[in-house]
Amino acid sequence: MKMSKLGMALAATLVMATTAVCAQTTFKLGHPRPLGTPTDIDMQAFAAEIAKGTGNRIQIKLYPSSSLGNYTVVQERVGLGDVEMQLAPAGTNVTKGLGIVTAPYIVESFDQIPVVFARGGKLMTAVEKMFEKEGIKVLGLYPKYFGGIALSKIPDDPKGTGKKGMKVRVPGIKSFEKTAEALGFQATPVAFSEAFTAWQTGIVDGAMGSGAEGYWSTFKDLTKVYLPLNSHLEMWFLYVSLDAYKKLSAADKKVFDDAGLAMEKARFAVAANETAEYEKNLEKNGTKVVQFSPAELKAIAEKVKATVWPQIKGDYGVELFDSVTKK
Repeated sequence: MKMSKLGMALAATLVMATTAVCAQTTFKLGHPRPLGTPTDIDMQAFAAEIAKGTGNRIQIKLYPSSSLGNYTVVQERVGLGDVEMQLAPAGTNVTKGLGIVTAPYIVESFDQIPVVFARGGKLMTAVEKMFEKEGIKVLGLYPKYFGGIALSKIPDDPKGTGKKGMKVRVPGIKSFEKTAEALGFQATPVAFSEAFTAWQTGIVDGAMGSGAEGYWSTFKDLTKVYLPLNSHLEMWFLYVSLDAYKKLSAADKKVFDDAGLAMEKARFAVAANETAEYEKNLEKNGTKVVQFSPAELKAIAEKVKATVWPQIKGDYGVELFDSVTKK
């Protein structure tokens, strides 16, 4: 039986529609911050650039609030190709050396970030290679904030490195533990999920490991004093599964590369102001934000570097650490 002209037209239309659907690809992109936060808005802008640059053939579906899982787990899933993308800190479950990016005082101010984290520089070359071994391609850098210490009361010697007479929660990472001790605190490793309860019940007197934005989001009602010590840089990375990236055409790879670099450039321009805004938010909420002069911060940094660096450099590779930190 011959197919009617109408039937042939309908069949052709169905084939074309099916082909169009198949040609469209969706990438999952997870990040830790809630919907509508500045980070989420930045990722919406990135997704829009990808859609625009690929003629809507590639869509980025966002999963905020760690809805795909803890960032360390998602990092492993990206490496396996189970999830295509993530914006997050560098997890160290697979590659311990990635922890070098949060080593204390390898960066001391926002204006140093483009130098220390320069693309093609010693640090980023090493970091990108470590990610690649996990099956991950770095697209952009996202400096989140500099770390500080949030407390329930003013400590002894708040602007120095003398004994503080206080216990602070630290992540279960040696560099944070040793830094807290060098600053005069008693370090108490506590998982982030248990940090609020530990602080609220008096097991600890405060927390280390985050910055003004993090303390505002999670601990603002417990934070009565904040010490903005610039103790570590919270650098996040926007990355994509290397397998997924390799499957892209040359033109689509350029779209992803350009969008990642554009996001990075925009973030570098606003990170410092965002940190200042969250410090003001803490102040408005009744927190005493202790002000440090550049000289005071420098003295603290020198004490930590002299005390802590020799204890941690072996965790990242002595040669790499020395090459990154030498003046």
